[in-house]
Amino acid sequence: MIRSIFSVGGWTLLSRLTGFARDIMMAAVLGAGPVADAFYLAFRLPNHFRAIFAEGAFNTAFIPAYARVKTQEGDAKAARFADGVLSGVVVVQLAVLAFALMATPLVVATLAPGLADDPERFALTVGYTRITFPYLGLIAVVTLVGGVLNANERFWAAAAASILLNVAMVGTLSVAGWFPTAGDAAAWGVLISGFLQVGLLVFDAERHGLGPRFALPRLDPETRRFLIALGPAILGSAGLQLAIFADTIVASFLPQGAVAALFYAERIYQLPVGVIGIAAGIVLLPEMSRRLAAGDEAGARHAQARALELILLLVLPFLAACLIVPEEIMRGLFLRGAFTGEAARAAAQTLAAYAIGLIPFVVMRAFMSPFYARGDTRTPVIATLGAAMVNIALKVWLMDDFAQVGLAFATSVGGWISLALLIAFALRRGYGCGDAALVALLPRLALIGLGVAAALFAAARFGAPPIAALPSLRDEATLALCIAAGGAAYGVLVALLVGPRRLKALLRP
Repeated sequence: MIRSIFSVGGWTLLSRLTGFARDIMMAAVLGAGPVADAFYLAFRLPNHFRAIFAEGAFNTAFIPAYARVKTQEGDAKAARFADGVLSGVVVVQLAVLAFALMATPLVVATLAPGLADDPERFALTVGYTRITFPYLGLIAVVTLVGGVLNANERFWAAAAASILLNVAMVGTLSVAGWFPTAGDAAAWGVLISGFLQVGLLVFDAERHGLGPRFALPRLDPETRRFLIALGPAILGSAGLQLAIFADTIVASFLPQGAVAALFYAERIYQLPVGVIGIAAGIVLLPEMSRRLAAGDEAGARHAQARALELILLLVLPFLAACLIVPEEIMRGLFLRGAFTGEAARAAAQTLAAYAIGLIPFVVMRAFMSPFYARGDTRTPVIATLGAAMVNIALKVWLMDDFAQVGLAFATSVGGWISLALLIAFALRRGYGCGDAALVALLPRLALIGLGVAAALFAAARFGAPPIAALPSLRDEATLALCIAAGGAAYGVLVALLVGPRRLKALLRP
């Protein structure tokens, strides 16, 4: 399992690195003006629905059901189950797409009402949304095929697919002059990437004899059980996305540049969430589902504890960096072209607010897996919806005084509330939240985080004066110094406080 987490995390890291190349180009080409705001809003809309119906709800309901059928009834029955679900997914997505394309102005007006007083951004957002929205249906197919591959312990293709999004967008942005606006170029890159991702996943599935086929859906007991689990899973994913919807709605009322600041801050804090937290969750869910289907409760709990240890150990340098040197990060990565120093400061403040909730964001999937692996998609709904209500109320309260920084802080508060509820529900049901080895490691992890934070602060504070004398690349050099200092401190502290024996026990449980 740990080996698979590193495999998924490695591909996800490559995806995020190519994503940074994409974001650097987008910052230089789009900047933080009305075209950028319109594109980011248009890109958020299908992504919200994708997170609810595809990667969110679908995966949490489908993977445990598929793993259960495969473990208890064999590969042939599991393949028939997946084929029937695929046909249903395609029909639903076609219906959603038809409605969205016909009613795009209504969709944009509903989800971003603040654009009503800005005809330029509204028109641009409607145009870009019509281009990007079909991406949702393509990603739904990618998610299903990826779920089949993951349940069969084949993770690389699903983890690598998002690289194609970055490659396609860099390709279209590099020839942005061929399009009416740079936003059109970025939107067409999104759509093209959807077809490329479907091709990659279907190719890998066919290569391993797991290729999808269209088949008439059957309402057998397993399909009914899947649909029963899917309903609460949709509500749970909708609860998570409701808070992000609120970001989109509230940000549409804020001054120009707020949406872009949210986007660039999200890109940074989502790096550890994707590379570590989501990668671990992708591997942990089928692992726990298989163990529980075979009656191995102790093994499932052990798998969760080791995944949590690995997540917390790896997230520490990211947490310290986002809290201590957020402006150095933004300036070093994006300060060029149309992305100004003022935009970097706004994005840095937003990143620091998001970082307050980085721990719950990263471990969330690991704490949801015990419920989803048992087919319980209802309990996480309570946690996510309860947190979402607090989150949205805070956004409305803070938006006037703190703009997009208040939105990010409210999201962090919601993350902590959701995690606390999940832990309480798990303990009440006897699922457990780790083991003695994990609890014993926590104080040492806290010391590692504090040490890395101190090293980053010293590097930014005392390294800035000599770097300021450089003729160019000053921001990049400052960021490089922080990375070197923080990385060195992290390596030394892990060796001293965790030790090679504990690391070996973690990586070879």
